[in-house]
Amino acid sequence: MKLRANGIGIQVDVQGPAHGTPLLLVMGLGMQLIGWPQALVDGLVSRGFRVIRLDNRDAGLSDGFDHLGVPNLGWAATRHMLRLPIDAPYTLADMAQDAWAVLDALEVADAHVCGASMGGMIAQHMALQQPQRMKSLTLMMTSSGARHLPRPAWPVQRAMMAKPPPRRDRATLVARAEAIFRLIGSPAYPATEEALRARVTASIDRAYRPAGVARQMAAVLADGDRSRRLRDIRQPVHLIHGRADPLLPSAAALDLKLKLREATLDLVDGMGHDLPDELLPRFADGIATNAARA
Repeated sequence: MKLRANGIGIQVDVQGPAHGTPLLLVMGLGMQLIGWPQALVDGLVSRGFRVIRLDNRDAGLSDGFDHLGVPNLGWAATRHMLRLPIDAPYTLADMAQDAWAVLDALEVADAHVCGASMGGMIAQHMALQQPQRMKSLTLMMTSSGARHLPRPAWPVQRAMMAKPPPRRDRATLVARAEAIFRLIGSPAYPATEEALRARVTASIDRAYRPAGVARQMAAVLADGDRSRRLRDIRQPVHLIHGRADPLLPSAAALDLKLKLREATLDLVDGMGHDLPDELLPRFADGIATNAARA
């Protein structure tokens, strides 16, 4: 269903009993709500949660911001390296306000929140914006934005910055997406060719919005270092990160662990920057255990 939230249309999926404990899942850069595997949602529902997934603005079936144009990511990345301000079309804080507005529209007073990658950055802003409404926070394969952290592996940077093919060239789109997922995926838990192809084609057929990805990337670059503000987060925090993550190396998780009081950390051997099927029960257990600390 599509809700009106923060003045824009946000696509939302809600599963689980109406009396279940609300849990909001926030996905990463360019990803859609279907990026959260159904098996993970089922596992969370079985643990008593009412699971809420959303398409972030400019992704999936939520409203886009094409009227704001496409940012020059090369120029934005250069300014980021020089620690100069970046004029992004919108901010991660705006996207966090979208998420709170979704919960308002659903009449959810408070909730547990889990964010992955860019979604984890958005979730950090959520915790700072309305701390009284966030019961617990799980951060998956994400970062504080600290400047000293290692950058993504060069092949990943090159793939992420490459110009996307046009939508009409579906075969190239699918092949490129598969190559990127293989590049950032978990070496110890590789997806089968059939499973990866099904996941990629489902995403492309549902929505293909490269300009939205560019605007979201600009928002990430503009957000900078959240380290000092993270000291104000008081909710129970659980960190999940792969030791083999080539996009956000595991040093990012160790950095977050130092900056978030009482945070627990699950550093997973052989895990990259994805959600392998074999690890979904482990993720669900971690989210539920952290929620029980609230």
